[in-house]
Amino acid sequence: MAAASPNNPVRIVVIGDKGTGKSSLIVAAATDSFPPNVPPVLPDTKLPFQFFPDGIPVTIVDTSSRPEDKGMVAEELKLADAVVLTYDCDRPETLERLSTYWLPELRLLEVKVPIIVAGCKLDLRDDNSPVVLEEVMAPIMHQFREIETCIECSALKQLQAQEVFYYAQKTVIHPTAPLFDQETQTLKPRCVRALKRIFILCDHDKDGALSEAELNAFQVKCFHAPLQPSEVDGVKRVVQEKLPEGVNEVGLTLTGFLFLHALFIEKGRLETTWTVLRKFGYNNDIRLADELLPPSLFKRAPDQSVELTDVAIEFLTGKYMLFDADGDNNLRPQEIEDLFSTAPESPWKEAPYEDAAEKTALGGLSSDSFLSLWSLMTLLEPARSVENLIYIGFQGDPSSAIRFTRKRLLDRKKKQCERKVVQCFVFGPNSAGKSALLNCFLGRPYADNTESTTDERYAVNVVDETKSAKKTLVMREIPEDGAQGIFSSKESLAACDIAVFVYDSSDESSWKRASELLVEVANHGEATGYEVPCLMVSAKDDIVSSQISIQESTRVTQEMGIEPPVSISSKLGDFNNLFGKIVTAAQHPHLSIPETEAGKSRKHYNRLINRSLLSVSIGAAAVVVGLAAYRVYAARKSASA
Repeated sequence: MAAASPNNPVRIVVIGDKGTGKSSLIVAAATDSFPPNVPPVLPDTKLPFQFFPDGIPVTIVDTSSRPEDKGMVAEELKLADAVVLTYDCDRPETLERLSTYWLPELRLLEVKVPIIVAGCKLDLRDDNSPVVLEEVMAPIMHQFREIETCIECSALKQLQAQEVFYYAQKTVIHPTAPLFDQETQTLKPRCVRALKRIFILCDHDKDGALSEAELNAFQVKCFHAPLQPSEVDGVKRVVQEKLPEGVNEVGLTLTGFLFLHALFIEKGRLETTWTVLRKFGYNNDIRLADELLPPSLFKRAPDQSVELTDVAIEFLTGKYMLFDADGDNNLRPQEIEDLFSTAPESPWKEAPYEDAAEKTALGGLSSDSFLSLWSLMTLLEPARSVENLIYIGFQGDPSSAIRFTRKRLLDRKKKQCERKVVQCFVFGPNSAGKSALLNCFLGRPYADNTESTTDERYAVNVVDETKSAKKTLVMREIPEDGAQGIFSSKESLAACDIAVFVYDSSDESSWKRASELLVEVANHGEATGYEVPCLMVSAKDDIVSSQISIQESTRVTQEMGIEPPVSISSKLGDFNNLFGKIVTAAQHPHLSIPETEAGKSRKHYNRLINRSLLSVSIGAAAVVVGLAAYRVYAARKSASA
C-alpha cells in the first residue's frame, strides 16, 4: 500500500451487521447532522480534503448487509485502504458477531488493511450496565491483531462520529503494522533497520552519537524547526531515566534514538516516526519510495546490460575495507549481515545470490567475490542493486552508480564487445556435467554425486584475460526442461552474450541432445536477430569418449561455422582454459555464431537479391550515361552542320 497523498485518496469501506448504524454514522460524519430517514445503503460519500488536517481526500463506501450482496461487498473490500467494522452498543450479539463472523470473514477474503472497530448507537446503551471498552475488546484485539483501534460513537448525539473516520484515515497514512509488533511491544526489524540508516546519515562526524548540533539538523530536516536547548536536555533526560545507555557524553546514541521512536509509537504518535521515515525517502512498506528510483532510470533495450560504474565500484571497495575489520580479504557472514543492517533485509540470503559466488575457506567472501555478487545483482535486478547501494550509504545520484552497455547488435557491427560483465547461458541435457562445471567455476571440489538441478542457477566469478584485464563472468545454468522457456520468448536470448552447450563425451545420446539445443538456439537467434556466439563443451573427458560423438561433433561444428568442442574434465580439474575462451568469444560477438541450413539459404538468397539490385543499378546507370553521350554527339553534329 503506497503512502497516501492528495493524488492518492483514502478509501474507507464500512461493514457490519444489519441495523448497527453504518449509514447513519457516515451521514453524521459527513454532514454534522442526523437525518431521520437514511437510505439502507448510501452512495459513495466523498469527504473534502480540507475535512481532516492531513489534507487528504477520503471516500467512504457504505455496504449492504444482505446475504445476497456478499459478493459485491467482497469486491469493495478488495479496493479498501481501511475498513470500519460496526456493532450496536445496545445489542451484545452484534459485538459477538465481530469475532464469530466478520473478522474471520475478512481473513478468509485476505483483506490486509487496517481495521477500525466502531461501536455505534452509544446513546442507547443502558446506563445501569456500564461497559469498559478496553475490557470488552481486549480479548478480540488479542486474537485479531489486524484491529488498529476501537471507538464508540453516537450518530444521533454527534459523539465521535467524525473521529471514527479520522482514525481510519490515520491508520492508512500512519499505519502501525509496518512499524510496531503489538504482541511483543517492540519495533519491527525493518523499522529498526531504516531508523539505523537514518541515524548513521545524521551522525555526520561518525562518533556513534547525535550531538546537539546533529539533533537540531535532524529536527530541522524533518520538522522544519530546531529544538530549544531545554528541549534537547528534556529528550536526553527522558531517555537516560529509562535507558542509561541511550545517552553518552556526546549525545543520543543509536539505542536511545530507537527507544525514542518506540516511545512515540506506544503513545500513539505514529505520525512522528512516519514523518521521519518519509523525509528520508521511505514508503509505507519501509522501502525507498518510487520517486527516488523511478522505472525510467532503468529503461533500456533488451540487448543492453547494466553494469556498475567506477564510482559505484570505488564506493563498494571502500565499504568492503570498512567491514572487513581485520583486513584478511575475507568478509565473514556476520560482517555481510552488518553491512546490510541498514537495508530492509540482506538481499543475498535468497536465490539466485545465496550460493552464486566463490566462498573463502572460512565461508566468507573475498573482495573479488563481493564485487562479483554486486555485478550479478546489477545485471539481473539493477533497481534492486541501486536501492541496496543507497541503503548501505551511497549518497550520489542513483544514475551515477550504473551504466548501460552498448547494444549487442552494434557490438557485432563494430566487431568488439566492451562489456566488463559477460553473461553465459549454459545449455545441455541432464547429467551432462553442467552443475559440476558451475561448482568448479566457483572453486568447489568435484563431487561424483553432483545432481542435476531442475532450477535455473547462477555462478559468478572473475576471469583473468590474457592481457591482464579482468572480466566478470556470469554463468546461468539452463536445465534441459527449462530450455523451452527460452525459445518461447522473442527476447530471451537478448541478455545472452555467449551460449555454451555441455554434453557427456561418453554418451552418444547426450551429444545428440546438445547438438539439437545448439540448432534450436541458432534458429531462434536467426529468427529474432539476437544471434549469439556459441561454444560446444565436451565434458567428462576422463571417461572414454564415444567415437560417434567425436566424429559428429567435428562435422556439426564445422558445418555450422563454430569452433570445435572444448574438452574438459571437472573431475580432474582440467578445464582447457574454458572460462578464458568463453570470455574471449564473448568479446568478439561477430565470430563463432552458428549458422543453420535455413540461415545459410536466407543469406544466399539475400546476396542474390542484392547482386540483382546492383546489376540493375549498374545497367540503369549505363543507359543514362549512353543517352547523355548520344545527346552530346547529336548536339555537336547539329552544330557542325
